[in-house]
Amino acid sequence: MDWRVTPLSEYLVEAEGLAKRFGDFVALQPLDVKVKAGEFFGVFGPNGAGKSTFIRLLTGQLRPTEGMAKVLDIDVEKKPRLVKANIGIVPESESPPSYLTAAEFLEFVARLRKVEDSKQKVNYWLDWFGMSDKSETLCKDLSKGQRQKVMLASAFIHEPRLLFLDEPFVNLDPIYQRKCRELLMEHISNGGTIFLCSHILEIAERLCTRVAVIDHGRVLASGRMDDLRDHKNETLEDIFIRLVGKSIGEIEAENGSEEE
Repeated sequence: MDWRVTPLSEYLVEAEGLAKRFGDFVALQPLDVKVKAGEFFGVFGPNGAGKSTFIRLLTGQLRPTEGMAKVLDIDVEKKPRLVKANIGIVPESESPPSYLTAAEFLEFVARLRKVEDSKQKVNYWLDWFGMSDKSETLCKDLSKGQRQKVMLASAFIHEPRLLFLDEPFVNLDPIYQRKCRELLMEHISNGGTIFLCSHILEIAERLCTRVAVIDHGRVLASGRMDDLRDHKNETLEDIFIRLVGKSIGEIEAENGSEEE
């Protein structure tokens, strides 16, 4: 079976009323989002805001409590495997299998994704990440930064059109943060699309064409940077602090009213 798909819609990511609850806990309140082909879309929020839940819903790792999501024109809930086959994913805090070497894991991913010249691609990405000398090292013996590089390489190795990246710069040193920024911008310039979740605002401000700020599972604001600014000199950090601070105040006020 050919797992490759060619989307017809201009939107590669669509969510309508997408929400997730775990028992009584609301991880993500109903939200709508659309991401066009060629966009670098960033989702930002404090720890526990719902960023990772959002990306796991869009990539078929979680089933929504309500609402729907389409990725590359595919209904994510109905065909999660087809979605996963056509995208690149770097999950938050996930490491490659402990008892495979770096090369073995990338070779496994390449074969699973039917990459031609898999050996050559594996060697290319190990070299790109400065890990040629670690190719035969078990993943359990790699540093956190090296394991993150292997996960990034596994997302890039099949050259997907759409990338979902959850905190991709975690544990990377400044040199490889910069190299990866340049790689992601090259991906966009070549017609690719990126959906990024992060809390590193400085990097996001340099990269993203549109952003959404979320907190406590709610979208506080979304749009281009110029649309979100109160004044022209306001940075993404300023916007973030203003919106999240206002959100916390509203939640505290709501909780106070409930206690009364």
